[in-house]
Amino acid sequence: MNIALTFTVAPFGLEPLSAFVLSPVADADGLFALVGSGTTGTGVEDPRLFLLDAAVHLPSYAPELSDAQAASIGLDSAADAMLLVVANAGASGGGSGSGSGSGMTVNLLAPVVVNARTGVGAQFILDGQDLPLRAELVRG
Repeated sequence: MNIALTFTVAPFGLEPLSAFVLSPVADADGLFALVGSGTTGTGVEDPRLFLLDAAVHLPSYAPELSDAQAASIGLDSAADAMLLVVANAGASGGGSGSGSGSGMTVNLLAPVVVNARTGVGAQFILDGQDLPLRAELVRG
């Protein structure tokens, strides 16, 4: 099921877009494609980001939003928040050689948070939280 989303501020690198569609990727539990509607300032038409549902893939990930961040998307309750992280395929695709890595990294410092009740979202930089921009996603 596709979900229409409106971002209060364009996700990083997708400026000036604010309209997106979040679509589940077939046969990949908790993986979504976020597709923009329009052209970015750098000329990319209908850009796409891949996002992972943190509840599925990173159940212990619990970043804290500021009151201002939550208010900017009309989020009154944590239960209404859909927490997503930007996923990037690694250059080698094979991890560090230990067999446990997926070759994929996720951005834990700047999650995408969606108010599931309203479809309003934003990508937030989490101030004062020691989280990496590129954390290796390890298969469980």
